[in-house]
Amino acid sequence: DSSGSRFRRRTRLDHYGESSDSSHGSVTTHVLNTFTGRPAEGLAIHLSRLEDPQQPWIEMMKSSTDTDGRCPPFPAPGTARPGTYKLHFDTGSYWQLLGYTSFYPYVEVVFTITDPSQKLHIPLLLSPFSYTTYRGS
Repeated sequence: DSSGSRFRRRTRLDHYGESSDSSHGSVTTHVLNTFTGRPAEGLAIHLSRLEDPQQPWIEMMKSSTDTDGRCPPFPAPGTARPGTYKLHFDTGSYWQLLGYTSFYPYVEVVFTITDPSQKLHIPLLLSPFSYTTYRGS
């Protein structure tokens, strides 16, 4: 549909995860399905922040991956603060939609933002029985 194509143009990312606008001060991710060798399209992702270790996580944003396995930057560029965050990837539902059973119903990547002006890229390589993540560039 036309609104979807407008959305993709507005948030189009190059192969390094940089958007046409400044993505500094944000978190980007790219999810690859290593089982098929293709980007993981339609994978739901949630960003949460831990304000206090004695309190529950606070969900800040949710999105899902596009046809290239990417989604718009989390949080909106320029709104990050120092602290502990997590990306929650709904891998069980993703694999179920593809007709597979996944050993991992979800993947959570917990990380710390120390410099909110710095861009962080967190890729996820995914199969039904394994996953790998790392701090990208």
